[in-house]
Amino acid sequence: MTIVDISDISIELFITVMVFLLIIAPLVSLGVLRLFQGKKRIGFSLIGGSIATYLVFQLVVNLLD
Repeated sequence: MTIVDISDISIELFITVMVFLLIIAPLVSLGVLRLFQGKKRIGFSLIGGSIATYLVFQLVVNLLD
């Protein structure tokens, strides 16, 4: 078993990751749920929104580094 050293992660980066995870994960799960319910337009728009949020997240993380 290995121990991961997270002491190099700044508090700003940690909070940013947590906030974006709280946005991206529900969007993906709701999108998949809507696809299974047969509501394709809403499902794909939710998944597209999560992809757009991920791209914004990548930009923010690159600004923090």
